[in-house]
Parts: sequence; C-alpha cells; structure tokens
Amino acid sequence: MPVNILFIGDIVGKPGRQAIARELHRLVDRYRVDLVIANGENAAGGFGLTVETAKELFELGVQFFTSGNHIWDKRDALEYITREQRLIRPANYPPGTPGQGSAIVRTAGGVKIGVLNLEGRVFMNYLECPFRTADSEIEKLKQETPIIFVDFHAEATSEKTALGWYLDGRVSAVVGTHTHVQTADERILPDGTAYLTDAGMTGAFDSVIGVRKEEPIEKFLTQRPSKFEVAKKDLRLNGVVIGVDENTGKALTIERVNIACG
Repeated sequence: MPVNILFIGDIVGKPGRQAIARELHRLVDRYRVDLVIANGENAAGGFGLTVETAKELFELGVQFFTSGNHIWDKRDALEYITREQRLIRPANYPPGTPGQGSAIVRTAGGVKIGVLNLEGRVFMNYLECPFRTADSEIEKLKQETPIIFVDFHAEATSEKTALGWYLDGRVSAVVGTHTHVQTADERILPDGTAYLTDAGMTGAFDSVIGVRKEEPIEKFLTQRPSKFEVAKKDLRLNGVVIGVDENTGKALTIERVNIACG
C-alpha cells in the first residue's frame, strides 16, 4: 500500500477553516490519507497564523503546517514558530530567522516523512537560493527517510517548474503554493517526483484570491492603498493527494482536489 499524503492549498481566513471543517474528514477517509499537510500562512484573517487558528486546524485534522512570506504577519507567530514542531517556514530565510525550514513527521503507522518548505525569489523577497538550500536540506532529510515532500512557496511558474525538474528523483513531491490559483499540470516526472505548479487556495472563491473583490479592483483602478478583507462566499477546498512508495520514496499517484464546500 502507498503512503498517501494530502496537501491542502493556502487556507485563507475563517472561510478556509470552515471549508476544512466541512470536508477534511471525508477526504481523509476517501483517499485513506496517512498525513495531512496544509499551507497555513493565511489562515488567520487572511494574513498570518495565530496560536488559536493553528490549534483550531489541528483539532480539525490538519497534522502539519508549511508556510511562506506571510507567516510573519501575526506577531505571536514569531514565538509560536520556535516551539511548535508541527509548523515550518521556508528554509532559505537567513540564519537566525525563528523556526525551522524542514522537519520529519511520523504517520500514525510510524512511517517517517520529510517535509521541506522553500520560498521563491522571482517577484518576491531576495532570499538564499532555494535550489542550493534544497540540496543541503534534502541531504539531511535523506538520512531519516526516502519520502520527502516539498512546498515551494513562489510566484513564478517558471521558477516552480525549474525546481521540480531540478529535484526530480531526489524527492517524492514538489508542490507549489502562494498564487492561490490551482494549476492543472499535475504529473509524475520521469525519475519519480510528483509535481504540481500550484495547489490552489482553500477559502472563498467569490473573491480575488480570497479577499473581497471590491478592494483589489479599486486598488488596480486607482493605485491607492486599500485594506483587504477576507471574502465569505463560494467556499472550496483545493489541494492534492500524492501516493508514495514507502521503500523508494518514488511517487506512484497524484490527484488534484477541488471541492465545493457549500
């Protein structure tokens, strides 16, 4: 039997948490999921993660969080990320940044899974090279397990695709986050790495990537600053389920998830 990993695309605010509450357990049962990972950097009010929102999502069945550039938007995350072993930030932030960029997680059946978080540099912050950071982090994780899941939090599809090819055969999966728009290019690369450019968003789709439509439209029209508020209608859960061979770490299956949550 493969080890099945469910990865949930960026959870945006309360609507995203509501979508998790409505659908996660059914997804776990349907796909016989062994590990639930979610990108949680927008889970609190659309920007950042708090202790309370993380606790709520853990209770709903999320087992591990990746993040990205918005993980620092809530003040208590700075302390929380240093002590919560089930939350990581991109590994290519500078030395001294709170938290860790990778971790080993055990499934209920005792299978070890390495999880690595990286952030892109194209149209984003200028960080350490995600490609070279991946080299060193993967070497460390490989000492524990052949199963490695990578969340690449990046803007440019070209950068995400390049990393997928660069890591093909060395990790089990490379899945992109950050754009909140699910792509339709899921595949298993020639040397056994499952790839998807972006897992999408879990939240309100009557929106502009999770926030009320009016504010970003006004900002585009006027170029004036605008306060964004999380949208509330048309809830959906986006993500991907990847089946991995426990012994080799090679991906066996990949299936996108896009569920309307009422």
